[in-house]
Amino acid sequence: MLMKEYRICMPLTVDEYKIGQLYMISKHSSEQSGGGEGVEVVRNEPCTDPKHGAGQITEKRIYLNSKLPTWIRKFVPMVFYITETAWNFYPYTVTEYTCSFLPRFHVKIETRFENDNGCNENVFGDDPTQKDSICFLDILSDPIPDKHYKKSEDLSNWVSEKTGRGPLVDGWRNTAQPIMCSYKRVTCSFEVYGFQGRTEDFIHRNIRDILLVGHRQAVAWIDEWHGMTLEQVREYEREQQEETNSKLNSDITCTDSAPPVRPSFTRSISVTDESSLKKMGVKTVDIPSSPSCPSSLKNPMRLNSTPE
Repeated sequence: MLMKEYRICMPLTVDEYKIGQLYMISKHSSEQSGGGEGVEVVRNEPCTDPKHGAGQITEKRIYLNSKLPTWIRKFVPMVFYITETAWNFYPYTVTEYTCSFLPRFHVKIETRFENDNGCNENVFGDDPTQKDSICFLDILSDPIPDKHYKKSEDLSNWVSEKTGRGPLVDGWRNTAQPIMCSYKRVTCSFEVYGFQGRTEDFIHRNIRDILLVGHRQAVAWIDEWHGMTLEQVREYEREQQEETNSKLNSDITCTDSAPPVRPSFTRSISVTDESSLKKMGVKTVDIPSSPSCPSSLKNPMRLNSTPE
């Protein structure tokens, strides 16, 4: 099990980000969906908790087979998804990721949003995170994968017409006003011998990239969502979910209806049992034993078969 605490600051207030987070997640999910991959929303409904009060629970299926490294793809089916279950009791949220195909895979993300620059050393109110497990992510200067870079989301060039904020400059985390921080305590485990460390490192690398891209987008898109009410952003969320689900289900249906491509390679199997050979439609003949070749050392009959 590997645990890290990520701290991501933004030039926003916690109240503003309540709207910005919902908008960003919906738009980002829509952008990432297509070609049979992306995010399908299974449910999105109100919930209550004895400790945290009223909130929202969301369950999603994230289809991402092509985004997996080759060494993982060998062990998963072609249509592969991870289930995301999120409980939003803003400004506190909990998100869990599981996979029925990989029962020993589990990721939990606890998040707390505070109006500070990441200086709270015990934001979750239990045991402070060890310093070597804390990772500050800078939405201005930390690198992101080239495929996610957009000039319009580069915060060194960003200026908000609605709020007058931007662009961000070096050292902005110590000078910007307003400022808030997303504290995210991420625990991941993949308890499979020989793959645990490698997989957990892979998960954290991807979570880091997702957090950087998502928080950059929330800021860069501020003029699209700033001033929206909670009812308006929930309506936008519903529209995006319907569109994304329709697009994803259509792509998956097309993939399922396509004729299967039979592999061009063959493999050999050894069959020595006569009853098994007969079930396969192979006629057998009795071969008399030879004094120089005991029956226990006879060569097995070898057949070529194409995997189904």
